[in-house]
This record gives sequence, structure tokens and C-alpha cells, in this order.
Amino acid sequence: METLDLEQAARFLKLHPEELRRRARAGAVPAAKVGKRWVFLAPDLADYLRSFYAVPRQALQVMLGKEGNPCHLSNAARSGGSMLSPQTGNEYADLLGLKRKPSRRSITTG
Repeated sequence: METLDLEQAARFLKLHPEELRRRARAGAVPAAKVGKRWVFLAPDLADYLRSFYAVPRQALQVMLGKEGNPCHLSNAARSGGSMLSPQTGNEYADLLGLKRKPSRRSITTG
């Protein structure tokens, strides 16, 4: 297994050595301090670098149905789910048996 010193690891990661030292000290980059020197393992640095890769996104798969709909979301209204309107906070409190504070009334002087 290949080990790298601070300068070599900084070149590998395309970072300034001081920045790499700060990240290693903070534990952001996998490293070990042996004596007065930082030691890095090449596979660990490669894994660290890979952690910054963008998450692969699954391409939208368009499937044509019997109706010829070009998008799988075009029939979302028929997919089921609740047809009820959302309940207010007071209705939830009543259903759960929670105590609730009376609502404040606005007082205006005229």
C-alpha cells in the first residue's frame, strides 16, 4: 500500500499543503500524524476524492402507455391518495386530545 507525505498528498488532491494540513488536523481528510509528519494512504485519498463526486441521477424514463402519454406523471391524478383537504391545527389538536390556547382577538380602538 502506497503512503504519501503531505507534499505528495497535496499534489494528488490538487490542494495547497497548508490547506491539506488544516483538513487533516480537523479530521476531514483521512491521515495519521506519525511523529511530526502527516502520512496519507493513497487509497484513502482516492476515496476522499470520490466522496465529492456528484450523486448519479437516474434518467427520467418515459414510457408510452395505451393513451400515448409521453410522461409517467400525466396520470398522477388517477394514482389514488387522499381526496380530503388538509385539516387545520385546531382540528388536529381536537383529534389528538391536546389542550390548545384560545386564539387572540385583535382589538382596535376607534
